[in-house]
Amino acid sequence: MTDPAAVERDAAEAASAFAHPAVAPDVTAAYGEHPDHVVDFYAPRGETQEPAPLVVLLHGGAWRAPYDRQHVTPFADFLARRGFAVANVEYRRGSSLPHQNAGGPVAGRWPETFDDVAAAMDALPGLAADALPQADVRRTVVTGHSAGGHLALWAAARHVLPAGSPWRLPSPPMLRGVVALAPIADFAVAEELGVCGGATAQLLGGADHWDERLPYADPAALLPTGIATTVVQGRDDIVVPQQVAEAYVAAAAKAGEMVGLTLLDAVGHFPLIDPAADACAVVAEEISQLAW
Repeated sequence: MTDPAAVERDAAEAASAFAHPAVAPDVTAAYGEHPDHVVDFYAPRGETQEPAPLVVLLHGGAWRAPYDRQHVTPFADFLARRGFAVANVEYRRGSSLPHQNAGGPVAGRWPETFDDVAAAMDALPGLAADALPQADVRRTVVTGHSAGGHLALWAAARHVLPAGSPWRLPSPPMLRGVVALAPIADFAVAEELGVCGGATAQLLGGADHWDERLPYADPAALLPTGIATTVVQGRDDIVVPQQVAEAYVAAAAKAGEMVGLTLLDAVGHFPLIDPAADACAVVAEEISQLAW
């Protein structure tokens, strides 16, 4: 049973992270025809005219429809004020598949959620060149929080997807690295712990599809990537517990790859994207180490 004090602290951290007003982007561009096929671009703040690294931001929310990119716009603005160009990506979430019999919003759509992230990543260099010429796409770092952390890791691993996958790339993506924030990075451990109410199984279309689809979606199965990767995790996270990040880092080590793991004391799930929290500055520094 979760400690009531931990639940209270998590609620307070969530309230702080969600208390910031949404920040409008400088420009929005479409990467497809669906209303969710959009990317919000934030120009780097400040006087410099030098090209800035591009941070691709993938939001969390358990891949569920009620949670869209708006809740991370203050974080996107925070990164822009740190001198980054930022691309805040939207994608399709949720599902109405009747066989899942979910009591609440269903996590993700198979295959649309993955279709969208792949399409957005492929389109971003061209979109950024047109919409945000200050962005240096040769210095791209992908970050994401929670379910978005999963998608960030997955986006960087498309070249190691099983042969025949429609999302597979013939070579590694042109990325400086990945900074995954409390990511749902190991599906087996996440499902064992009941992370986000069984969201991982829902994302794959239900338990009947688990074994078939896991190799195409689970970051822990898509290693090594050869791309610099850091995971930032709060030790007091009760939403996506530390064990999930540790399992991914261990899987990477077993595959012969070193993944950085930054564990933050007295930090839960939401301070990582809360501009008012010290943890957010740690995240920006981790991104800087890869981007600059």
